[in-house]
Amino acid sequence: MFMHNKRLQYTVRVAEPNPRLATMMLEQFGGADGELAAAMRYFTQGLGEDDAGRKDLLMDIATEELSHLEVIGSIVAMLNKGVKAQLAEGVMEEAELYRTIGASGVSAKEALLFGGGPSLMDSAGVPWTAAYVDSRSEPTADLRSNIAAESRAKIVYERLINVTDDPGIKEALGFLMTREIAHQKSFEKALYAIEDNFPSGKLPGVEKYANIYVNTSQGEGDVQGSWNSGPQWDRIDDLTETMPIDGGDGTASVALQAGDAKVLEKMSARTQSDTSVDPLTGVDLGAGPGAGRTTDGDQAGAPNIEAAPAMAEAAAKR
Repeated sequence: MFMHNKRLQYTVRVAEPNPRLATMMLEQFGGADGELAAAMRYFTQGLGEDDAGRKDLLMDIATEELSHLEVIGSIVAMLNKGVKAQLAEGVMEEAELYRTIGASGVSAKEALLFGGGPSLMDSAGVPWTAAYVDSRSEPTADLRSNIAAESRAKIVYERLINVTDDPGIKEALGFLMTREIAHQKSFEKALYAIEDNFPSGKLPGVEKYANIYVNTSQGEGDVQGSWNSGPQWDRIDDLTETMPIDGGDGTASVALQAGDAKVLEKMSARTQSDTSVDPLTGVDLGAGPGAGRTTDGDQAGAPNIEAAPAMAEAAAKR
């Protein structure tokens, strides 16, 4: 059961309306790293969690994220107060209203459909989607995803703080940003409270592949560090000598039943390429300057008298 307290978790003081800034703030209202996405991510994880401690943690943070959604939504609403009134009352002349909406950065959808109020979309007008919720019902995977989500949200809040000089908004955003740090700390503790938390899931990795680092991007800029070299790693630099890595021939194969094999043989014979011919194609017939060499060996666009009869015959058959 939920109960709503009419007081915000953090007081919102907006110095003056600013619809363009409100549009940017929507990123944390209905965006991929916003508060609604976080709340839904943690609620769904919490509802499916069997561990009492993690369930409590997830439901606590999910509920707090809804309070953050209320804070950021209130900021958006305050920043849009002027536009909302003008849209509702139509006091301005038509051209002036068009200019105001255009200059504010408010999209036509936000202005007409939502009337300047906070809407569940991001700063580009993309509607919120459940695809932002990436839970897998595996705590060691979900907690790592939650840590990354809190980190991303903190970065977005930092950038929003940098685009406003409004002291009240800066304070509120600073609070929201700092709560992302606190949540990350809690998720880290919950992750490492699971004794065997890496790798995620139940099945162990194949031991002989778990310590291999494959240097597949080679050339200037190669750097060695603890992430790819040292006693923890069996480093592979010469790919031609070690691939396929399983010691096989590197081909794909399947065991077919006799009937399927016979049909496949017929299909292969029917669609086999004839490597002895160099057919005249539509590209040759229609080639112009810039097409490069054509079947007759000439550069495209240059007339070839010897090839003309064959080309004419081919064109007649089309």
